[in-house]
Order: sequence, then C-alpha cells, then structure tokens
Amino acid sequence: MVHKAEYIWIDGTEPTARLRSKTKILDDKMLGAAPDDLPIWGFDGSSTNQAPGDNSDCVLRPVAVFPDPIRGGDDILVMCEVLLVDMTPHPTNTRAACAEISEKYADMEPWFGIEQEYTFFKDGHPLGFPIGGFPAPQGFYYCGVGADEVFGRDVVEAHLEACIEAGIKVSGINAEVMPGQWEFQVGPGGPDEISDHLWVARWLLYRIAEEFGVTATVDPKPVKGDWNGAGCHTNFSTKAMREGYDPIIAACEALGAKAEEHVRAYGAGIEDRLTGAHETAPWTEFSYGVSNRGASIRIPWQVEVDKKGYIEDRRPNANMDPYVVTKMITDTVCSAAS
Repeated sequence: MVHKAEYIWIDGTEPTARLRSKTKILDDKMLGAAPDDLPIWGFDGSSTNQAPGDNSDCVLRPVAVFPDPIRGGDDILVMCEVLLVDMTPHPTNTRAACAEISEKYADMEPWFGIEQEYTFFKDGHPLGFPIGGFPAPQGFYYCGVGADEVFGRDVVEAHLEACIEAGIKVSGINAEVMPGQWEFQVGPGGPDEISDHLWVARWLLYRIAEEFGVTATVDPKPVKGDWNGAGCHTNFSTKAMREGYDPIIAACEALGAKAEEHVRAYGAGIEDRLTGAHETAPWTEFSYGVSNRGASIRIPWQVEVDKKGYIEDRRPNANMDPYVVTKMITDTVCSAAS
C-alpha cells in the first residue's frame, strides 16, 4: 500500500514569492513519520526562479507535516524549506533565519497570532463587483450577512473546515470591509511554527478556491481608489508582555526605533496600502496607541485595562512573508529586552 504526500514550498518569484507543490508517493512504512524522517526531494529550480538552467537542481527538506484534508485517508501535506545541493539554505529560504531567531529567544516565549486578509476574484474582477461597474460603497460588508453583502462564503467555509481537518492553528474567520474580501486568523504559536501554518493555510485557500472556479489573491491593494487594502496584521507577545505593561510599551518603542527597516520588509506595494486612510498609518510615519487602528501599532484597550497582553503590528501587507515578519519582530523586541 502507498499514500500521497504533497510537498509544498515557496519559490523565488520577486517581489512576492509564490507557492509551489508536487506529489510524492510514499510506502506505508512512512506513515506517521516526523518531518525529519521523510525523504528529501529535488525539483527544477530553473522553473521556479531559484536556479539557472545549467545548474538547476534544488532540494526540498520537510519541516512540517499535516493531514491532507482534500485527498483524505493517510495522505499528507508536507511543508518544505528549499536547500542548495550542499544542504545549506537556498538564498530564497527565509525560514532558516526565522528558525534561528526562534531558537535564540525561545526562553522569552515569543507568540504570534496572524490575521490573513485576502480577496476573491472571478472573471477579472473582485467577487461581488458587477462587471464594468462598482458595488455600493463600503460600510455594510464587514462581518455582514446576506447575498447583497457577502460573496464567497461557500469557499470560506470549505477552507475553514479544511484547515481544521489539517490541524492548522486556525482561530477564526470573518468577512472584511471590501466586497469579496475575507480574513482568517492563525495562532497563537512560535515564529517558525505559526509561519509554517500560515503558508499551508494559504496553499489550502488557493487549492480549494480552484474547486469553486475563483482565485484568491493577497494583493495588498486589489482595487485602486476608495476601497480598503488587504493586510496581514500581526499580533505579538513575549512572556514578559503577557505578565506586565511596561514590556508592552518597550516593545512599541523598540519597533519604532527600526520602523523603516521593518516597513521595507513587510511586503511589496506597501506604500499603496499604508496611506493614512482606510484604517492605516502612513508608511513613512511610526505611531502606536491604545485602540487606534490608524496607528502603526495598536495596543488593544483590554491590554491597557489589564496592564498586560499583546500588541498588534498593523503594517504588514497581505502578501508579506511570515518567516520574515515574525523573525524581524522577535529579533527587534527580544534583542532590545535582553
């Protein structure tokens, strides 16, 4: 008997990397195997923007395994990192650095919860937009109900169920401010762990949307004009932040000291989304405040009341690389506190 393993990896497309995957047949002796025990596998890097044609071999190394909710049975999804043939991290491998920082500051217990916004498209326009025109202005779509306010719920429900069956740390879903725009949340979890979960959840979103004849995009500004962009708000805490308020303020100050460096790494096209409108702070300015969705960093009101908790970095784009973002936030905050 055999079972199927879908090997998933991140390619080298710029400025925003894409997901790739292919199927490997495993025999039953590999059932229940840990990632380190699964076989490595090769691929043609010249077809994924990761190698030249005359030296095209790249290596997939499994880092996380999930039950496959689409194929079912004993089939699995395998998140992989990309290596060079000498088994060192490929230049496009952002996970390796994330895992290193995660291990370095493990004693500080960094936790993340990530809010992934995305937009459905069909026939070249956002789902819910009439062909050749625009729907009613924003106002009723966020967390709405009814066929005149919500578009794509069948895809969203199928995706949520698939994430649950796969063991993804999914923690919620909601319709967003623009028609055809949705959000799912993953967390809490450590930097590399939650990033693995987010990448696999994205893969499941794209794969399930295929079944419904729609596409899902993480474009940070899918429709120009007076429409909300799409972000990937990143909630963060350390053990000290979960126990006291002074570390909350210190984390905000540390992020402010490296604001420009962070914004540059928070996803291509960030200047189109972080304009100061549509619940964003300008990308050229840094701010933080309690309950302020127009700030770079929001401190939830309950955190101020409890004098402990977490912060929300509202700057990352929907198309951000979670390995990069979680690594940077962890390094910036934890290095300042150590």
